[in-house]
Amino acid sequence: MNFLQAIIIAIVEGLTEFLPISSTGHMILTSAALQMHETEFLKTFEIVIQLGAILAIALMYIKRFFKSFEIYTKLIISFIPTVIVGFLAYDIIKGYLFSPLVVSVSLIIGGIILIIIDKRIEARESVYVEVEKISYKHAFYIGLVQCVSMVPGVSRAGATIVGGVFNGFNKKQATEYSFLLAVPTMFAASGYDLLKSSLAFTSTEIMLLATGLAVAFVSAWLAVKVFIVLVEKYGFAYFGWYRIAIGTLFLILIYFGLV
Repeated sequence: MNFLQAIIIAIVEGLTEFLPISSTGHMILTSAALQMHETEFLKTFEIVIQLGAILAIALMYIKRFFKSFEIYTKLIISFIPTVIVGFLAYDIIKGYLFSPLVVSVSLIIGGIILIIIDKRIEARESVYVEVEKISYKHAFYIGLVQCVSMVPGVSRAGATIVGGVFNGFNKKQATEYSFLLAVPTMFAASGYDLLKSSLAFTSTEIMLLATGLAVAFVSAWLAVKVFIVLVEKYGFAYFGWYRIAIGTLFLILIYFGLV
């Protein structure tokens, strides 16, 4: 991996992590398009730069986290299914599902679901005044839906947003809850991945990791700001159409052996 490749992958991670278009899927497709071999360092790099994106959302919503203790209890309830399923299915997911074909199909299916969801909830009012008022039962259901995002290409943000709107939130609240739930979920997932990875780096690799962290932080911050505006103005349908387009493009490239 060179510095240009590191910057490109970090930009992709930051721009897609909190959007309902799958950051993991995009990084897999980007690596394939750049013809990068799946080395241990590349796997670790893709994990570490997620921490830059997490830090961006944590700082952006820091006041929100201190607003009420109640939000923590609801996030913990949503997080529990992810811990259980992630621990049990980690090796299977990593061993069999991290491929451009799985990502492409998941992107298309998820895009269709987003478009359908967007039409159904276009003018729906929220059941809850604030996100922390969600019931424990519905918080748990959102966590169950989030588990589906362990399949590359599904999108953690997309899954939690869909789970949110089906459990009483409007579009804006579902998006906010997705951001908040990302912090414990991604910290845990990244930490677990790092524990299972080799942590011996050369000086060049350390520089690559530092560059990736910084780039992912900046691009994630910008992406979230823009995403909130787009959701309030246009909804989720455009992200669904984008998923279908990019998934179809890569299916074509895979068919012709270009990735």
